[in-house]
Amino acid sequence: MDESAELAVSITQIVQRLKGTHLHSQLEKQAKECLHKPEIKLDTLKDDVRRLLKASGWERKLENAVYRELHILLPPGHPRAPPEHTKEPLEYMRKAQVNWEKRILKSLNSMCTELGIPLAWKRPVPEQKELANKWNEMGTDEPDLSKFRPVYAPKDFLEVLVGLRNPNNERSEDLTVRSHWGLIQVSLNVRDIPQMREMYPELGLTYGQLGIDDHTHVPPDLFESEHIHIGKKVVSEQDSAAAQQYSRQGCPTGLRAQLWSLILNTTNDPEDITHYEQLKARVINHDLLVDNLIYKDVKLTASNDDYYFVFEDYLYQVLLCFSRDTAVLEHFSYNSATPPKSCIQNKSGSEQCAMVYPPNGVIPFHGFSMYVAPLCFLYNEPSKLYRVFREMYIRYLFRLHSISSHPSFERLLQTHLPQLFYHLREIGAQPLRIAFKWIVRAFSGYLSTDQLLLLWDRILGYDSLEIVAVLAAAVFAFRAENLMEVTSLASAEAVLADLSTLKVMPLLQIFLFATSV
Repeated sequence: MDESAELAVSITQIVQRLKGTHLHSQLEKQAKECLHKPEIKLDTLKDDVRRLLKASGWERKLENAVYRELHILLPPGHPRAPPEHTKEPLEYMRKAQVNWEKRILKSLNSMCTELGIPLAWKRPVPEQKELANKWNEMGTDEPDLSKFRPVYAPKDFLEVLVGLRNPNNERSEDLTVRSHWGLIQVSLNVRDIPQMREMYPELGLTYGQLGIDDHTHVPPDLFESEHIHIGKKVVSEQDSAAAQQYSRQGCPTGLRAQLWSLILNTTNDPEDITHYEQLKARVINHDLLVDNLIYKDVKLTASNDDYYFVFEDYLYQVLLCFSRDTAVLEHFSYNSATPPKSCIQNKSGSEQCAMVYPPNGVIPFHGFSMYVAPLCFLYNEPSKLYRVFREMYIRYLFRLHSISSHPSFERLLQTHLPQLFYHLREIGAQPLRIAFKWIVRAFSGYLSTDQLLLLWDRILGYDSLEIVAVLAAAVFAFRAENLMEVTSLASAEAVLADLSTLKVMPLLQIFLFATSV
């Protein structure tokens, strides 16, 4: 399709998605109320209504909603291309994702059979009352979780990726030229350093950045003061696009929560609070097998973390509600994955097959709760925390545990630090085996919280998770001298065991802009 045709298709899709939303009904209501105002003239009706909607802030709300849709809208493909091709163009990647989903579901069903526990059941009334009463103190509950195990961990997902092969590559090709040093044996497009400098210009050495104390011609105190002043103006303007651009240089601590909500276009209006309360009621009324997986994961990860253990109650509340939220299913329209389906018993005891399970279509894995934990530092209202997490997940975080042809960390490291990569490979310490757990969790639980939030500022600012892979490569570059001296996987892991003292922004700047090309 040509550019004008693509634009027409995109406009049509956005209009269709916004029709029937709460925003659409509110805009209609406001437009009708405008008609009763004396300044509205019949001959300039359209312009007058637009002017009043702009003055009352509704036009900006519509702009932000459209901006949000543009972020999740798939680019128009060939008219004859099947929908799944638009979500993931490589067929062998799609097949691998399907097989991985079957494996996860089989593991869940096996656990269900072994323990003799149904996937879902209605709680007895006394249990419902008990849960409602201790909703804000679920961390004090100590259920027996010894029989439950995570359905999978990042290392299991890595093994699936390692097994990927492109069927179009001939086995007879010259292996000395064509073989890959890394674990991932498929060719993926990766930007080189000059391309990355174009992608991330605001990370340049001459730009001011929150999270950097020197290496810039602007005094840090002066930059921070001016940056906060601009940030307050961005918040007052309520412009999602401006907030996103602003966050590329970091969000001030006092403004971060507002800026992230603005970028993600999340609200905490009465209808949002009502939706959260409805999800809470579903949790209280019905128990799911995956609830135990959520409890287990929080106990194994966040509860043992020095930064996040205090948020245990929030994590249970958000994740249990998330598992019941069918609105999350929308992200499968642009995710290479498909929601898992299983058999659930109905009221009569007979089985209803092929129902999405859990209702949100996302089976939690080991470490999943760490996606929520950092957000607890920003939002202390559960409904607001929930909305931001859900939007973060359906816009970005789902990609961290889905098979796709997005650029890879491994090829980045091979290209820019070949000597180090080859050394680690030769001693059996493949870099990806060490870095994969960082990447799957977007460094949550590995960096100190202030540094993690600075990293996530840039994920939102550049609307991309690529910066996570860049940071992983930068960590190896930073510790390269020590890593060149190690002789085993264990010693390499020891060198990279503690990332809590690292400063994210200097690492990224040096890797991208102080590296000779």
